[in-house]
Amino acid sequence: MPVKNRFAELHDEITAWRRDLHEHPELLFDTHRTSALVAEKLAAFGCDEVVTGIGRTGVVGVIKGKTDQSGKVIGLRADMDALPIQEQTGVDYASKTPGAMHACGHDGHTAMLLGAAKYLAETRNFDGTAVVIFQPAEEGGGGGREMCNDGMMERFGIQEVYGMHNWPGRPLGSFAIRPGAFFAATDIFEIEVEGVGGHAAKPHETVDTTVVASHIVVAAQTIASRNADPVDQIVVSVTAFETSSKAFNVIPQRVMLKGTVRTMSDEMRDLAETRLKAVATGIAASFGAEARVDYTRNYPVMVNHGEQTEFAAKVAEKVAGACEEAPLVMGGEDFAFMLEERPGAYILVGNGPGAAVHHPEYNFNDDAIPAGCSWWAEIVEQRLPAAP
Repeated sequence: MPVKNRFAELHDEITAWRRDLHEHPELLFDTHRTSALVAEKLAAFGCDEVVTGIGRTGVVGVIKGKTDQSGKVIGLRADMDALPIQEQTGVDYASKTPGAMHACGHDGHTAMLLGAAKYLAETRNFDGTAVVIFQPAEEGGGGGREMCNDGMMERFGIQEVYGMHNWPGRPLGSFAIRPGAFFAATDIFEIEVEGVGGHAAKPHETVDTTVVASHIVVAAQTIASRNADPVDQIVVSVTAFETSSKAFNVIPQRVMLKGTVRTMSDEMRDLAETRLKAVATGIAASFGAEARVDYTRNYPVMVNHGEQTEFAAKVAEKVAGACEEAPLVMGGEDFAFMLEERPGAYILVGNGPGAAVHHPEYNFNDDAIPAGCSWWAEIVEQRLPAAP
């Protein structure tokens, strides 16, 4: 079952949607233009219900099959938001918004799910209900959590949910997936080190926070190398070192460290938080300083459910001829919140060669559209086969 012919026919139209979205990127929950465009198109397709304002600016469309003997409801989710990056692609449809661009392909995800929605609303060749979910604020805002907290799953009776992400470097239109833990939990931390500031020529009269903080940065790496089991995945990265003074001759009173922790299990997550607090406060105390640790648990581990992952892989095989096992990804994905609410699966579709996501030269490959649309449509038609 290769790419559906209808998506070859719709390819130019879907591409035009995608490029319009690319020109007008919107950040986090401020997807007002995007959300309005999505809602307008879903209504024009003839969706049975279009609801806006789910999770602040999320949009949900309901498409009923020709029959509903099964009573089953399948959710399909795409993210809509962009990133605060200045685009450097040079394409003629580049971002018109300074400092914002679709550097992760959410414009492509939205366009592909719109294409699948148009096809499903046209054909309705399934028994049950398809719910198309357009989510804001995947890039750090937790839009998936907000939509779930708004009661989306219960309101629309969603029983399973499926998502997709383009993947630069994978062959164009190919698929990869894995069961179980797939994307990492993404926690953030701030460590404020307070000492005694003073003149740089008189360090003996100070408690030097730059020295204290430097020891904390180095010691934090032992969480992965000496506290965690070597077979477990964990990353502890300190990404900012900010001193309260910028002068050349002042030992600062305070230093702020910022960073992220990535883990693949609740056990590693607990370990990282406990050890980071112990390392920071213990080292600071040993120098006569004080460390205050603010540790925030952000996105949880994204876990694919076994049965749904197997099904999603089989659909991908029918569309593309094969589906590979994907590697673990230490990046985060807030589709994790939806997979905590309902069984489902998340798959990668190849974007071909080119810049990685979150890079100013990244661009979604429009030639991936037919494969992505076909996978979403087939998820519905195969999971909810038409009644005889």
